[in-house]
Amino acid sequence: MDKHLHIVTHDVPWPADYGGVIILFYKIKSLHQQGIKIHLHCFYKERQEQSILNKYCESVTYYPRKKFFSLQFLSIPFIVQSRRNPLLLKNLQLNNYPILLEGIHCTYYLFNKKLQNRKIQVCLQNVEYTYYKHLARYEKNLFKKIYYYTESFLLYHYEKKLSKIGSFWTVSQVDSLVYKEKFKATHVDIFPVFLPWTTVKSELGNGTYCLYQGNLEVSENDKAARWLLEEVFAKLKIPFVIAGRNPSKLLKKMAHQYPHTCMVENPSEHEMDDLIRKAQINIIPSFNNTGIKLKLLNALFNGRYCLVNAEAAKGSGLENLCIYADTTNAFIEMIRGSFCQEFSETEKERRNELLMDLYNNSKNAVRVIESLY
Repeated sequence: MDKHLHIVTHDVPWPADYGGVIILFYKIKSLHQQGIKIHLHCFYKERQEQSILNKYCESVTYYPRKKFFSLQFLSIPFIVQSRRNPLLLKNLQLNNYPILLEGIHCTYYLFNKKLQNRKIQVCLQNVEYTYYKHLARYEKNLFKKIYYYTESFLLYHYEKKLSKIGSFWTVSQVDSLVYKEKFKATHVDIFPVFLPWTTVKSELGNGTYCLYQGNLEVSENDKAARWLLEEVFAKLKIPFVIAGRNPSKLLKKMAHQYPHTCMVENPSEHEMDDLIRKAQINIIPSFNNTGIKLKLLNALFNGRYCLVNAEAAKGSGLENLCIYADTTNAFIEMIRGSFCQEFSETEKERRNELLMDLYNNSKNAVRVIESLY
């Protein structure tokens, strides 16, 4: 007997060009490979309809996001109220198939109890109120800062109320504990993310530089890059590359002020893969510990050494695969100590064994199916 499943996503999950949609696309693909008949419901703002999704889904329906706050729903976070659509509710009520709501963004009709007596899982990629609080903390634009703080406040109260209603899958131990301890949620489990990488391809030997990479439009990433330049590599004469999307003029200027540092602006996917592969150390500091860092997983599957602070890996299950530092001096010392150290076959095998146990897409798809049917 065929097994059908509704999946509601906060964005169109192709192209798989940022963390949130990478996870979604490979979940859809993996469930399809296990024979699940997927009915995909995508909200969109700027992204277009994608024919490739028809290859993996029985049906794909697109819903435009609302552009403005509604006075009628002022207590509802904008990421949620902008994804209200009566057609979505109507389509979900056509049958009794299980439903995956991908993110707090997509939970409005669960929250207002329009989907009673259905098998529904809310799949969390972050604790959203924490994520938005961190966005606000490092945002320089006053209007964006106010929006992020407001959204964080609304999300906290929304997530707290939703936790009494919903059943949740988180991607990390840290997020699970927030929902259990702070929100008193009783139906919480941990499910690893789905990934495009199926085996560790880290090259042996030595790389030639240290690398920090990410979306440099994000204030937190811009801050991390500037901190590494000003506080770490200003004191080290080791080659350092920053790579990512849309860096600020200030960051570009700072990246070229030393002879041993540089910027790769808007690299293609192939160029970024090459940068990660050739680096000796992928440096991944983080100022928040919610969710799972896709760039850390990318570096572990495809790069050599990964240097992180505690916030970047806490609760991820990846702690034993990383080098740690939590102060400026510790980062400097760890970089000095690891830059000339060869990446060995033993290290690669240990990494592959752990990663393929945690992030086996086929195994995790089967686990999702067993939990839904």
